[in-house]
Amino acid sequence: MTRIIIDAMGGDYAPKQQVLGCVNALRKDKDLYLILCGDETQIKAELAQAGKYDESRLEIVHTTEVIGMEEIPTKAVKTKKDSSTVVAFRLLKEGRADGLVSSGSTGAVLTAGVLILGRIKGVSRPGLCPVIPNHKGTGTMICDCGANLECKPINLVHFALMASAYAEAAYGKKDPKVGLLNNGTEDHKGLPLHQEVNALLKQIDCINYAGNIEGRDIMYGDVDVVVCDGFTGNIATKSIEGCGKAVGTIMTREYKRNLWAKLRAALSMGIIKRIKGGLDYEACGGSVFLGLSKTVVKGHGNSRVRGFAVCIEQAANAVRGDLVSKIKALVDENAELVNANLNKEE
Repeated sequence: MTRIIIDAMGGDYAPKQQVLGCVNALRKDKDLYLILCGDETQIKAELAQAGKYDESRLEIVHTTEVIGMEEIPTKAVKTKKDSSTVVAFRLLKEGRADGLVSSGSTGAVLTAGVLILGRIKGVSRPGLCPVIPNHKGTGTMICDCGANLECKPINLVHFALMASAYAEAAYGKKDPKVGLLNNGTEDHKGLPLHQEVNALLKQIDCINYAGNIEGRDIMYGDVDVVVCDGFTGNIATKSIEGCGKAVGTIMTREYKRNLWAKLRAALSMGIIKRIKGGLDYEACGGSVFLGLSKTVVKGHGNSRVRGFAVCIEQAANAVRGDLVSKIKALVDENAELVNANLNKEE
């Protein structure tokens, strides 16, 4: 049985959407056991409206506090000891489960992950890794998308190693192709950071490195993993999200312009729905915090039922694919090579 802890109070629509997402996940996966951390009264009220599910595979741990999106993460994690987020991470560290899912504050989840759970030995920094829809339907991973605004070469090398392990463990991608996000594909492009990372990644045999890529390549799907610092990655992911919303709004406006436009929309509705489904971020789930000592998935703050259920599926797949052990093995295997080259540059 795969055991996943749920931060049931984290998120814009908690606990309703989280609880319903859990019920959906239990119905789909018969080998799943969920532990929900949060206000027991509220959780039970939502469960009573959720319909039939296997009650023997769901457990509630009552908590009395919630960390809000606007709170200072470090302060909140240190002072709100009985918050759903802190209790969830504490239970995970104690071995009550194999993974954790939260739609709460990204800063709080990262802080609790590092302070309570801890990193895998040898990992310089954990990286936040979402899956972005691409036109091939396979999804493109971006690591890091916001956890580390300033990075050193070793951080980006570790992102490449960890995301490669994640692509294989959770999605079954053998020998995933990795690209470094840059302002051009030539080796001389980018800041000194990019040039050094580019040179390092070329020397690591276990990474299927494709070289520098540009932002337009992310959604085209020529690589499985895109490596970048958190500042750049956050801008890239938010730009893609904004572009998708803008295109959707423009299409809706144009199809409502007049009667002929509405008729054309009716004739094209099947195609429109397929395009929308292929670019649906909820279908991709959340972002995995790669580099923590156990599997942690961070869902969107506005996650609803379907998206949260996908996050739970992500966490379960990563656990079953032995993600943490694979990351540890790759980091250990390449530690000597990476450190030797970094020392050479210094």
